[in-house]
Amino acid sequence: MELLLPPWASSSSSSSLGAVLAAALLLVTVLCRRRSSTTRSRKYNLPPGPRPWPVIGNLNLIGSLPHRSIHELSARHGPLMSLRFGSVPVVVGASVDAARFILKTHDVAFIDRPKMASGRYTAYNFSDIVWSPYGAYWRQARKLWQTKLFSARQLRSQEHVRLEEVRDLLRGLHGLAEGRVAVALKEHLLMLNLNVISRMALGRKYVGEGTAGSPVSPAEFRWMVDELFVLNGVFSIGDFIPWLNCLDLQGYIARMKRLGKMFDRFLEHVVDEHNERRRREGEGFVAKDMVDLLLELADDPSLEVPIERDGVKGFALDLIAGGTDTSAVATEWAMSELLRNPEVMAKATEELDSVVGHGRLLVTEEDIPKLPYLEAVVKETFRLHPVTPLLAPRLSREDASSTGGGGGGGYDIPAGTLVFVNIWTIGRDPAVWGRAAEEFRPERFVGSSVDVKGQDLELLPFGSGRRMCPGYTLGLKMVQLTLANLLHAFAWRLPDGVAAEELSMEEKFGLAVPRKVPLEAVAEPRLPAHLYATAP
Repeated sequence: MELLLPPWASSSSSSSLGAVLAAALLLVTVLCRRRSSTTRSRKYNLPPGPRPWPVIGNLNLIGSLPHRSIHELSARHGPLMSLRFGSVPVVVGASVDAARFILKTHDVAFIDRPKMASGRYTAYNFSDIVWSPYGAYWRQARKLWQTKLFSARQLRSQEHVRLEEVRDLLRGLHGLAEGRVAVALKEHLLMLNLNVISRMALGRKYVGEGTAGSPVSPAEFRWMVDELFVLNGVFSIGDFIPWLNCLDLQGYIARMKRLGKMFDRFLEHVVDEHNERRRREGEGFVAKDMVDLLLELADDPSLEVPIERDGVKGFALDLIAGGTDTSAVATEWAMSELLRNPEVMAKATEELDSVVGHGRLLVTEEDIPKLPYLEAVVKETFRLHPVTPLLAPRLSREDASSTGGGGGGGYDIPAGTLVFVNIWTIGRDPAVWGRAAEEFRPERFVGSSVDVKGQDLELLPFGSGRRMCPGYTLGLKMVQLTLANLLHAFAWRLPDGVAAEELSMEEKFGLAVPRKVPLEAVAEPRLPAHLYATAP
């Protein structure tokens, strides 16, 4: 091979320069061959899946409800399935064994999060606990959430807040019930949960009646929460085909940036108010809410990784969003199923009458363990209508292989693979739940030890492993407490002209999956009116 030298190279230096170039070329050739040899020597036995198209991969197979599209693909290709979204390799687990392989056996291998646009633009550049990558910052955050924000002591200390807000919900519904008008239930559930988490996390209500100085209106805030869950669940093309990211073909990036600015305006107001109170009270300051705790932690010089202002706002956003929409969605699905199955509603109401009676307005959190059928109704709701049917995506940090029983027949999952667990499919698996897997039957959980705390992989509404939802205890309390009180205080029916079998159960996709058509129902008081004017 002839080496072409530049015209300025002298004859005396040409031989040495040629030698250098020849050596460089030889080195590049050797490295390329070694890389090629290494690539050929490691051939992964990937799980089966549909053949991908050039450029787009299998994105053409994903419809408006991705969990259902993936469910149908898993039925054809198996419970551990390979896909390709653009240039990104994807693996989906859709069985108890596959979930065990991903969430238990290889939890550390699959503990990372992908750097998707939603985490960048709506979570303060991955500063929250949901989207932050695996590392010292996330480990520290997880410990703080478990020991400070959601400790059993912290939740007990704020039980009165939850009861007071449930009482206000019942009082408002009682006024509507007297007129026998259909109630758009989710609106009331959202405000209940927003008021609870606002008081617990932010110290006061910032949205709704009786609030002052809030930079957002109730309608605007509800839209912001809905938009957050939509945008954190979408499949943005730029996440999978990076060279298309700048074009924002779906318009998602622009929406994310706008939403991020709106939440930041609100959270800056919240943090400024808290810092002003801390300054005003000086050395006598005592933390009263979760943002106070976060700001105290941010000032702690002993932290392994400092929590910056964006971190405080990111965690606060997690608290608000996670404590508002998910609980409301789950409760709305539970009421939908009860209205479609009046015999189940009758059994739950009968249990409440026997345990709580007619002398009290409120069902308290102490009553819940005495209501096994109500708990079964909640579990059955989570089974058929998991709020997050595709658990938040994980990213494999290292190669992982199943050995036959855990996730399939000896398959490999390379590092850098995007990993989903489709708990919607697991909740409908006849091998787990029998022939009646599609039917709403709370009885299957009566006397059953299966729980929602992440240990029983048949039922994973809050996930499992180290990335399990850190606030699941509060979410579970709110769903149980709210549902119990709705059934105790009112008799519910569908509006005139709507038959139970005709009630739409269509879904709308996002990180959380609510009803496509909000539930409307008519409430009739079951308790004397004077109870609403007396203490619980």
